Amino acid sequence: MGLLLVFLLGACTGLRTMTPIAVLCWFAYRNALHLVGWRSFTANIIAVIVFTLMALGEYVGDKLPNTPSRTAPIGLLGRSAFGALVGLLLAQPLLLSPVAAIALGIVGALIGTYAGWFLRTRCVLGLKCPDWPVAVAEDCLTILFSILLLNAVVARSALFLGNEGGLLR
Repeated sequence: MGLLLVFLLGACTGLRTMTPIAVLCWFAYRNALHLVGWRSFTANIIAVIVFTLMALGEYVGDKLPNTPSRTAPIGLLGRSAFGALVGLLLAQPLLLSPVAAIALGIVGALIGTYAGWFLRTRCVLGLKCPDWPVAVAEDCLTILFSILLLNAVVARSALFLGNEGGLLR
């Protein structure tokens, strides 16, 4: 189950690079998710602000006409790196192998990137509508899924590890 959660959060990273890490930082800051050691940087208000602003910037930048495709090499590299980071951060509370969590975060990010591109382009063609409303729907779904998946991480870590966290309050 833990590996599936990491994979799905990686897929969310493939849709919007900064959303899962920003939501993870909010969970850590609100003490819903307890990360220790070097991972505790996520609970710092500075990390919350930085990653939230980066996510908001990504939502705006995604709608601009000159934004490169998510499947461009630089986009794939960034999504893979943040998929790996989210996997590595969640390896500790889910008691996963860091290598497996990193690998699944990357694979999820790559699959999410191409699946998101495919679904978005097909929705625009099928609905015969501009790209903007489909992109906003993609933003909203990525935020929702990131929150739901991190709630599942919190529930699993609390259930099996005695984590004192709870749902985002």
